Amino acid sequence: MLPTPPFPTPYIAVIFVNQRTPVEDGAYGQTADAMVELAKQQPGYLGVDSVRGADGLGITVSYWADEQSIIAWKNVGAHRAAQIAGMKRWYEAYTTHIAKVERAYALSDAAVTGKSPAEA
Repeated sequence: MLPTPPFPTPYIAVIFVNQRTPVEDGAYGQTADAMVELAKQQPGYLGVDSVRGADGLGITVSYWADEQSIIAWKNVGAHRAAQIAGMKRWYEAYTTHIAKVERAYALSDAAVTGKSPAEA
């Protein structure tokens, strides 16, 4: 799977870094997939990238048009229920970072423009 391409700036990135518990009940994956599908339906949603290591460390970055979109997503009932389940069952620890993206570029941008990522 390729990384999500950059979006017109500025936009907001929500970076969710988490450590899974050893609980493997199948519900985690189903819930995570359902949350991605639900997020895609929300106003201001731009995209998502997510990875998980064999040690259970995961990083999910979701991209949003603005902070109001993030607040609205945080308050969606099904998303809130998934957050509560995560706190109770699926995560040993997590940190959420929210950042404004001022500049973004991709490898394909350099190939097209002839500029290095540092020059973009």
